[in-house]
Amino acid sequence: MIDLRSDTITKPTDGMRRAMANALVGDDVYHDDPTVNALEEHVARLLGTEAAMYVPTGTMSNQVAIRVHTQPGDSVVIEALGHIGNHELGGAAHHSGVTLNRIQGTLGTFTTDQLVDVVPVPHPAMPSHLYDPHTLVCLENTHNLAGGTIWPIDQLRDVTQTAVDLGMARHLDGARIWNATAASGVGPNEYAALFDTVSVCFSKGLGAPVGSALCGPADTISEARRFKQMFGGGFRQAGIIAAGALYALNNNRERLVEDHVNAQTFAHGVAEIEGVTVNLDAVQTNIVNFSVRDPGRIVDACLTDGLAMLVNGPQEIRAVFSMEADAADTKKAIAIVAEALRAD
Repeated sequence: MIDLRSDTITKPTDGMRRAMANALVGDDVYHDDPTVNALEEHVARLLGTEAAMYVPTGTMSNQVAIRVHTQPGDSVVIEALGHIGNHELGGAAHHSGVTLNRIQGTLGTFTTDQLVDVVPVPHPAMPSHLYDPHTLVCLENTHNLAGGTIWPIDQLRDVTQTAVDLGMARHLDGARIWNATAASGVGPNEYAALFDTVSVCFSKGLGAPVGSALCGPADTISEARRFKQMFGGGFRQAGIIAAGALYALNNNRERLVEDHVNAQTFAHGVAEIEGVTVNLDAVQTNIVNFSVRDPGRIVDACLTDGLAMLVNGPQEIRAVFSMEADAADTKKAIAIVAEALRAD
């Protein structure tokens, strides 16, 4: 089976399994798991932040960040297709009591003018308490639903500076920041410097079995630990899985460019198939979204022939490349899609 459903389907390598089996462990709730501590210190150094906190999932990392930066009744600005608003099951409202103000962006990004337009600035004659406080903006890089697209660094600087000018905190959903860095050459520390908090993931393209981290100033992360515990994220001997994340950071970041090459090969290959439409400009990292007339039928037909993908909309299919699919798998995947379309 060629599995292109997601980059979350990666399996630990032999080297990663050995690191996990030999990990030193303690009790993370008491902050005495040496491997978790080493992971947190390492990822904080990579991002240039004072501290980091290991959590089970990227969703928990984002949700804790929202809780730290807001009060119930606040509004949080996101891009309309952002993960926080589409795949975190209303968590922002449930956990933090906030509403999401969505900007219709382009390829997962938006402009400073769009941000200014959605943040109310009342006339002095109007009581400011009649408006929802807009206290946080959350950006996503790379942007999942837009197809793994990257925020241009200059645009990112402009938007985050505008957020500062508006008195808003800034959080980055950097679940795939490693892909953004591999494709753009912008360091993770350069991205992180523009935000108050950053969430990063180890269990996607890097291939670790479990975990994300929330990074930021020491006092912010200290407060975040309370919400991690409140949300059910308290670990015990988590060094076993933290060792997988640490191994992934040290060994699997540079190879992400291979996934990007395979995604480009696949995108250009399926673009030549009659009945397929692909926005090649949107294929910037390891995700390919392509449109067909009946995506459900095509996905089912491909699965029968040994290729797993996901329906991503009324006319869209998503294919995500990871270490589980090499160049040969990529060429075979193109052939399977072509055969499914010929039989349509």
